[in-house]
Amino acid sequence: MDEMRAQFEAERFLYREAKLLDERRFEEWLDLLTDDVRYWMPVGNLEGAGAPDGQHLSYFEDNKQTLMLRIKRLGTGFAHAEDPPSRTRHLISNIVVEAFTEAELKVSANFIVFRGRLETEEDLFVGRREDVLRKVDGQWKLAARKILLDHNVIGAKNLSLFF
Repeated sequence: MDEMRAQFEAERFLYREAKLLDERRFEEWLDLLTDDVRYWMPVGNLEGAGAPDGQHLSYFEDNKQTLMLRIKRLGTGFAHAEDPPSRTRHLISNIVVEAFTEAELKVSANFIVFRGRLETEEDLFVGRREDVLRKVDGQWKLAARKILLDHNVIGAKNLSLFF
């Protein structure tokens, strides 16, 4: 695989993923994840900052099973943070393939995620993602995502959306 092909494949994957999330097609989004996915948002941009023994503090740190539970909960009527459902728009830019092989892409990208709910609730999340895409059965899948917010303080009432 050459550099241009790797860039094209990464962009195509990330844009398709954003579309699925904005259309609330969460079951299809889950199909884009590897079984061993690590999906996490550390507190602050410094991994391990403020934590003892090199540990890290996170807003969330999910695997595929916990992501499946979060999505299943959305359909129960007990996910009050998403009743009524949020409207989101994921804008992905500055996509850079940092390293690649035939089977794996390491990708960084900037993002803006808009979320609107009810009449007046609006949130804007800005940051950078560090992703690992892995080829599984001929298809690219998300194997890891580290979400780094630019915010010093999160003003949103919850983090019930997916980045």
